[in-house]
Amino acid sequence: MRNSSSSRLFEKAERLVASGRIEALGGGVYNVVGDHGTYTVVQDYTGKLSCSCLGFLQKARCSHVTAVMLLGKVKRRRKQRQVGLK
Repeated sequence: MRNSSSSRLFEKAERLVASGRIEALGGGVYNVVGDHGTYTVVQDYTGKLSCSCLGFLQKARCSHVTAVMLLGKVKRRRKQRQVGLK
């Protein structure tokens, strides 16, 4: 079971994905329009994600990074469904 802080973070990330507030710029770089500004999420060569927001800098986690991870999961599921239809 998730604690309330994790639940809020995950719910916020789901809202960011559902409302289309993530823009893939290419090369593992994303703009995420958050509630308090637009932040840059970057995936390094190891696959690790980081964000330019203060929350990530302080806690090493944020809804913006979680949203990018969820977006990747959604895209993989869609691709798997499309492959299954062929």
